[in-house]
Amino acid sequence: MRSNRRQLVLGSLAAAILPLSTARAFAAGYPDRPVTFICPWPAGGTADVTMRALCTAASRELGQSVVVDNKAGASGMIGLKALASAKPDGYTIGQIPISVTRFSQLGMVQIDPTKDLAYIARVSGQTFGIAVRAEAPWKTLKDLVADAKANPDKITYGTAGLGGATHVGMEEFALAAGAKFNAIPYKGGSEALQGLMGGHVDVLADSSSWAPHVKAGKLRLLATWGEQRTTEFQDVPTLKESGYNVVVDAPNGIGAPKGLPADVLARLRAAFKVAAASPEFTAACARIDAPLLYLDAPEYEKYVAASYEKEKALIQRLKLKELISKS
Repeated sequence: MRSNRRQLVLGSLAAAILPLSTARAFAAGYPDRPVTFICPWPAGGTADVTMRALCTAASRELGQSVVVDNKAGASGMIGLKALASAKPDGYTIGQIPISVTRFSQLGMVQIDPTKDLAYIARVSGQTFGIAVRAEAPWKTLKDLVADAKANPDKITYGTAGLGGATHVGMEEFALAAGAKFNAIPYKGGSEALQGLMGGHVDVLADSSSWAPHVKAGKLRLLATWGEQRTTEFQDVPTLKESGYNVVVDAPNGIGAPKGLPADVLARLRAAFKVAAASPEFTAACARIDAPLLYLDAPEYEKYVAASYEKEKALIQRLKLKELISKS
């Protein structure tokens, strides 16, 4: 009887330990095939180029290829939706645009960033700025603000789409400056740039698409939107330096579907931490003057939660729902 009882206890312990052992074996062998990385932006753009460099470095750490799959559209939300609905096994990961904290509250994407995603790392930001044509009458940001105050809604600016970082950032600046501009939405930053170059809008609010044209003397950069001046344009002040407490850098982050096994998430965190400091990624960011803004998963998740609350207040203050519904 005692022997049978002992066998029963040992059998029960084995049954309890087996799933844990299987899970550990799975994590220890991860990844055993290529990992798909969803980039929610078009191939060849600044985000795509930096993410490909990041994935190349992460591939070395994981011992498997990290293959970029571009799923562009809807200001990054099409690719993000595909990421959130993928199987949470570590074989589908991707870039998380921080704009999801705004779009989810505006009803433009059915994703709850606080519940539907697993966060791996925040890696880098973007350089945004306000640019005008070289022949424009505004030599400084002060000139532009004075004209906009004197002529509300007369000055037009091109943006990569209503509700996106460039539109919301420009409206936040306008509110701080007590000025009113007329937003002209385009399907993307490159189209907005062409709108400015072609004389269809007066001002461009965009990421660093303007950089080569500023260097060539075709455009004038009036301000950048980061915490600090950019390396490439040290003579151009930030909005904050100009007296407007507005900072926009729209950090790029890496994530996965919610429900990722803890050991797999830890493996990805370790790999992307190294990748974010790699020569190829830092060089790719330097080429577009993008700041390195690395945060590990716990801090990144807190940042997303804080951004969600900030966006809630911003949506109300700028009356974004009403503004977008009128477009």
